[in-house]
Amino acid sequence: MYLKSISLERKEDMNPRDYPFSIPVIRSLTTLTFKSNVAFFVGENGSGKSTLLESIAYQCGFNTAGGGRSNAYEVEASASALGSHLRLSWMPKITNGFFLRAETFYNFASHIDTMPDSLPYYGGRSLHAQSHGEAFLSLFNHRFGGRAIYLLDEPEAALSPARQLALLRIIHDLESDAQFIIATHSPILLGYPGAQIFDFDAVPVGDIKYEDTLHYLLTRRFLDNRERVLKELFEDKEANEDD
Repeated sequence: MYLKSISLERKEDMNPRDYPFSIPVIRSLTTLTFKSNVAFFVGENGSGKSTLLESIAYQCGFNTAGGGRSNAYEVEASASALGSHLRLSWMPKITNGFFLRAETFYNFASHIDTMPDSLPYYGGRSLHAQSHGEAFLSLFNHRFGGRAIYLLDEPEAALSPARQLALLRIIHDLESDAQFIIATHSPILLGYPGAQIFDFDAVPVGDIKYEDTLHYLLTRRFLDNRERVLKELFEDKEANEDD
């Protein structure tokens, strides 16, 4: 591991009523300590996992719209309000890496098109000339490698289940030299062996076992008894409509 821990530095300008400090997990954050080369942030939408990941990218010097330290382009609302309040503890500190932000990946791909000499690092052709999932895998296969830290925000957004398994293989092949911190909703990705999982539905955030995550429990319940789950879901909706 390179990044050992992150901590929140409380300053006078931190108003608990203002975003992102209004998020319970962010407001209660003290220190998160990484114990594995692969760590996941898991939690409901709005729980703060992407916000914290983006602030880590900010402190690493990566473009918070997506990319590495050398990718200079702008996307509206890509700045990190939390980044300046975060402190990172390294051993050793590294500067190589990448921040994948799924929601602004289109803008990153457009940025790469303005840099033809960079295309070999992304599979040799425009990321726009590939499907969304193919473009993600081209990034993982060709851009990733060596001593680096990779921050991935919901990489499953463009990946089929089979491609999510392919990403797990890429992570496995790189893990000995690289560190991964991944915000995800995918029970497939969360199943990576030996990974540390931080539960952002808990306040304060803490470690959770894979089998205890809501993503695993809901997915398993659905797969084990799909008809019963759907029956209960639809009955609840009809009951609410009658009320």
